[in-house]
Amino acid sequence: MQKKISLFGFVILMTSTLQLSAQYAKTDSNYKRCFVGSTMFLLGNLDKVDPPGFAQLNLGYRITGKDAISIELITWKHSWPLGINPFYNKAYGTPEEKYPGYIREHGFSVAYQRYFWKGLYAAVHAGPMWQTFKSENDKKVGDGLIIFNTYRVGYHIKLFKDRFFFEPSIGIAGRPYQSEMPVGFKEKDDKWPKWTPEPGLHFGYNF
Repeated sequence: MQKKISLFGFVILMTSTLQLSAQYAKTDSNYKRCFVGSTMFLLGNLDKVDPPGFAQLNLGYRITGKDAISIELITWKHSWPLGINPFYNKAYGTPEEKYPGYIREHGFSVAYQRYFWKGLYAAVHAGPMWQTFKSENDKKVGDGLIIFNTYRVGYHIKLFKDRFFFEPSIGIAGRPYQSEMPVGFKEKDDKWPKWTPEPGLHFGYNF
């Protein structure tokens, strides 16, 4: 996990040293309106403690030079409560806090992004995630639903004549709604907050 954090920090440091471009001009009708992308959270699949089988595909559209919307198709699994932030909480990965199995989640988010100054932006991501609870023996023990929201502030960096982009960000992520969890899962989850800080590094291709 420490290596993952170091790699994440290194990528953000490198992208922050690149030449920063202004936001898309409000009156510019020539900028590429569509984009496809994902997130550097894909690196989490290298985790040896709890590989999440994470996948995310972002499909977006720039309404104006200052406004963009996107749909994010997401799936992952986790064996520890989401309230244990793996970036700074040592309880992540400990047997004492582990679920009696794991949760597989799949769903989508709708995101709205607003530029304020040059590449500086704020974004809201919100959507449902359907849950499948599995035992240690990989048997299904229940279903659930969460509403998972993220609120971000970040910077949009254009690369290679606006063909590609990086978006380092910081935010807070959590669940305003969680359906009833099976016994054993609920007891572990209730011990931890529903909201935690979350760094981010999205990337994409404009077309």
